[in-house]
Parts: sequence; structure tokens; C-alpha cells
Amino acid sequence: MQMSRQELPQLTGKMFVTDGGIETHMIFNLGQDVPDMSVYLLNMSATGRELMRDYYRAYIPICRKAGQAFLFDTNTWRANPDWGFRAGLDLAALRRANIEAVAFCRQMQVEFAAAGVDSIVSGVLGPRRDAWQHDRLMTVEESLSYHGMQVEAFAEAGADYVSAYTLTNVPEAVGIARLARRLDLPVVLSFTLETDGNLPGGKPLEVAINEVDAATGDYPAYYMINCVHPIHFAATVRHGGRWVDRIGGLRVNASMKSHAELDNSPELDTGDATDLAQRYARLLPLLPNIRVIGGCCGTDHRHIGAICSTCLPSPHQHH
Repeated sequence: MQMSRQELPQLTGKMFVTDGGIETHMIFNLGQDVPDMSVYLLNMSATGRELMRDYYRAYIPICRKAGQAFLFDTNTWRANPDWGFRAGLDLAALRRANIEAVAFCRQMQVEFAAAGVDSIVSGVLGPRRDAWQHDRLMTVEESLSYHGMQVEAFAEAGADYVSAYTLTNVPEAVGIARLARRLDLPVVLSFTLETDGNLPGGKPLEVAINEVDAATGDYPAYYMINCVHPIHFAATVRHGGRWVDRIGGLRVNASMKSHAELDNSPELDTGDATDLAQRYARLLPLLPNIRVIGGCCGTDHRHIGAICSTCLPSPHQHH
């Protein structure tokens, strides 16, 4: 059973830890050959599923220490038609891949529950085109027809809600929100930002959030920021207004480099986990409604562990 928008536990003030950058971790740290960052392909083999299980298990002690629940974001950021066709999958196979990704997380939930960690499952979408370039071509209509297969698959699979990450433009975000509303699924939209704190293409985050809310009747449960280092948006949220209260989660990059620099980098910049955690902690007072704490490119369980230790003091410690 899916949750209705009002029932999302994040909206009742419950905090969730989520994972780091699964794509960069699998490719650079574990040496997996995943074309176009299509990590969901790992779900299709026994060895790949075992890798995925081990990947998630590292988060059990982190959640236990922090006394928080875990958010399973499916590994389907690239499981959409254009990228899926490049990996040799047709629409039926992609639909199945998205459904199976939810089922995989549901199986992992059992293991987390046995270890005393509550969890929820979100079905993840990525943008149609490149996630680091402004997509000038996208229209709301294109977004509706393009993302429909994936959102419907998540509804069918019984995901608790849908999350769209690394969005670069408003029309695509609006289309995804309308699809989710049509299927009565809660939706979370996450924009990526450039080093100037604006969306690729130059639109301020405040404008993007307000435009999507205006076009969808405030349908998104909340917004997130992902695939950017805290130094690039701390000033943006420091001067925030009501729109800042709409930001409910962060998945930050380990690296201070720009998207262009990261895109052309042959090795992974894992940054400084301690510094990242301290910067994250300084952001939280500026973002009163943050309920999801996680990472993006270059981060793994070590960064998330550091962030949680810094930002979420263990419930067993008394200061």
C-alpha cells in the first residue's frame, strides 16, 4: 500500500538517513562496469544483487548509531527510456526493471527491520537528458509522456512515493509532479545547482520552486537539493524566505568541483568527509525542514557516517 501525501513520515518530523552516491561508488570504488551510471542493471544478476545488498548493509550501523530510520531510494536514476535503450532494454524490460528495483528494496527492508531500523522506499527518476546541462528543450507535455512509464511502474510496484533527482529545469519537474498526482503518489523533486547556487541555465532555486508550486498547486511533498557541494549553495539558502521551508532533503557532493570539472575527471574526488560533515551541520539551521540526509557524487557510507555523527548526535549520548 502506498502512502498518501499526508502520511509521508518525513512530514511528521521524522528524520531519515539515506545513502551516498551509489553510481560513483559502484563505478570508482568497486570497479563495476555500469554504462551511463545505470546501476539498476546490477539488480539483474545474482552477483550484482549481492553487491547491492552489501552496499546497503553498511548503512545499518549508521542508522542505529544515529537512532534514525533509513530511506531506500531505488537505483533507477537512469532506468528511463533514452538511457535504458542505450543499455539495450526495451520499454517492457525497463518497466520490469523499475518494478523489480522496488521489490529489491522491500526485501532489504526486512533485513533492516530485523536490525531495528525502520525504513521507507522511494522510486527514483532522473532527468531525460544530461543531468548537468540546462535542458532548454523540455516541455511539460514531453515530461508527462516521457516519464509516465517509470512513475506508473513505481505506482504498480507499491513504492511509498516517487523522487526525481538532478532536475535542471522547471517543465520537467512540473510534468513529473502532475504524473504523481494523477496516480495519487506523493512526490519529491530535487534540483541540481551550479557553483553559483542557481540551476543549470541560471534560474534561481527560489524561482524554480515557486514556479513548480504555482503550476501544481503545491503538490510536491517537499523539494531537495542534490549533486552539489554545500559551499555552492550555503549563501543561497541563508537569505531564504518561505521557499526555503519547502526544502526537505539534501544529497550533497563530496567534491567542491563544478559539474563540468567532475564530468571530465578520470578519478573520483571523494573530498574531505569531516569538512563535508561540518559544512552540512552549518547548513541545517538554515533549513529548518530538512528530514532527509544523504549524499551524491563521490560520497559513500563513510561520508554519510561522518555527517550523521556530526549532525545527529547519538540518542545514547548526553551532552
